[in-house]
Amino acid sequence: MLNKARPQIQKLINPVASKISLHPNILTIIGLVLSLFAAYALARGNLLAGGLLILSSGFFDVMDGAVARNNNTKSKFGGFLDSTSDRFADAFIIIGVIYGGFVNWFWGILALLASLTVSYVRARAEVEGIKCNVGIAERAERIFIILGGAFLGYFIDPQFFMSMAIFLVIILGYVTVLQRIYHTWKEFKKL
Repeated sequence: MLNKARPQIQKLINPVASKISLHPNILTIIGLVLSLFAAYALARGNLLAGGLLILSSGFFDVMDGAVARNNNTKSKFGGFLDSTSDRFADAFIIIGVIYGGFVNWFWGILALLASLTVSYVRARAEVEGIKCNVGIAERAERIFIILGGAFLGYFIDPQFFMSMAIFLVIILGYVTVLQRIYHTWKEFKKL
């Protein structure tokens, strides 16, 4: 869903990205490390710090690709590193939510599995030559849901809003998995 806003977002970030001289892979690693700090903050029960660190991590996640495009340093390895780092970042953050006691471990594991499976289904379809960037909740949507849960939870009710965020990640994640499986099935039938 947020992919539709990508052209407008790129217009905003391209001027900033063109001024950054760091290699995009370094930006990717900085984003990953920030997500680990976010997980630590969440595990310690600090929703505000966790949310701010998730936001910071997301900034670097957006900037790495923009810097690569603007500085002509885009590479297949960079894309691979970015995608792999995203999976670890998702896992760190959800594990932080679980360890912080904001959600029962069972629901947290289902959210983690949903997040990883959404990405796996896309990657597996694309190995078969099928473009599979469909679905209601890609990574950006899932991160925004957790971010909203953290900020609302900090100001209102931590347990309720983080639990609701995780439940939304589970539901929308598995809906996205089903959408991608169905899309891939339809594309296979055309071959």
